[in-house]
Amino acid sequence: HGHCPQMLVLLWMTVTVVAGGVPEGAVRFLAVGDWGGVPTPPFATPREVATAAAMARAATDLGADFVLALGDNFYYEGVRDEWDPRFQETFERVFVAPGLRELPWFVLAGNHDHAGNVTAQLAYSHRSPRWHFPNYYYSLRLSLPGTNASARLLVLDTVLLCGGGDDFEAGGAPRGPRDAGAAAAQLAWLRGRLAAARRDRYVLVAGHYPVWSVAEHGPTACLVRLLRPLLRHHRVTAYLCGHDHNLQFLEEGGVGYVVSGAGNFVEESRRHEASVPPGSLRFFFGAPASPGGFAHLHLDAHAATVTFLEATGRVLYRVALPPR
Repeated sequence: HGHCPQMLVLLWMTVTVVAGGVPEGAVRFLAVGDWGGVPTPPFATPREVATAAAMARAATDLGADFVLALGDNFYYEGVRDEWDPRFQETFERVFVAPGLRELPWFVLAGNHDHAGNVTAQLAYSHRSPRWHFPNYYYSLRLSLPGTNASARLLVLDTVLLCGGGDDFEAGGAPRGPRDAGAAAAQLAWLRGRLAAARRDRYVLVAGHYPVWSVAEHGPTACLVRLLRPLLRHHRVTAYLCGHDHNLQFLEEGGVGYVVSGAGNFVEESRRHEASVPPGSLRFFFGAPASPGGFAHLHLDAHAATVTFLEATGRVLYRVALPPR
């Protein structure tokens, strides 16, 4: 289905992330979405720069083993090729502070990345020691040091699953996958990975489009239909996404829904508040004057703790999710 043969090999690839010498046996990471700067000089927004600085402080203060990039890595039309200067201008030169500079990034694609060349973002993994984008979708095994417990992070491409949409148009919802066979293959892969993860203490799933969101784009009908039943059935700890340019936490059917899309823009609209299950929204932050924000996750034997931080360093909300 349009996959180059050498990429099919990677579909089954599993990357193991080992936390760096943490005595208390935790894996920690930062989750930032929609962080991709602008296509005109200086190629980074003040919010992106402020968020990068705050991420470095959080990595130092709270600890971090890696960064999860939740898509829309390069506004507005992704990158042209693996030598595109945007990799330097919007990524390498922005996230440079000590504490952040050393961390590997695990990357997924958003709709704006698909407006350009996603294959080039995959290929860039071979050019940068900190950019890890092994395939459109892939699995990360997170071992909790000092314990025999492990966690699983399944990274999806929701644009291949649901289609593209116009981000800057009201009702610009995904229009259905361009390649139905590739979408079905990804879903089958996810089912298999979820079944294989039944002994993992935590299972996290990440994609660009939200399942539930109260903001501008609201819930993604395609994911509510295809993904939500799987998340519930396999008792997934949390689903992490971006796409809406704010910070949200929702809880529904035993699954936590983390929206972290405030890395470059912040929007206050809650126009889909009536589109999510009653009582599911626990936290929303989209103050238009805010310098941005992101989430920090801390997984240990006892809980998966999600902390939402503003780029000022202020803790906005914290929630502890139990082991499965």
